[in-house]
Amino acid sequence: MSDDNQLYLPESFKVLYVPHGKIKPSIGLSEMAERYELCEDLANLLTKKAANMQFTLGITEELVLAQCELGLLAEPSVVSPLEARWVVCRLAELLNWPMGQLLQSPAGQGD
Repeated sequence: MSDDNQLYLPESFKVLYVPHGKIKPSIGLSEMAERYELCEDLANLLTKKAANMQFTLGITEELVLAQCELGLLAEPSVVSPLEARWVVCRLAELLNWPMGQLLQSPAGQGD
């Protein structure tokens, strides 16, 4: 990432890389920006698919989001569990769906 590229990194994304009890991220700004762009792109790409799943399968938004998260974590996964959770939270935000259980830590992830 060049210095003239002023990409906004939301705080909700930055905190994914700050270990518990620390203040400094575990990765550099450039790598974090690349990870953010990947996750933001995934969330945007999933909007149409998620809306279609909800409509055609007649399932709740919460179930659609859970299925999307499982899909993101399927091997070979390109995102970490924390990133996958961020993607589905962002997806819910983009679709104006309730986040419900999404605001809790992903399975296997401590606070």
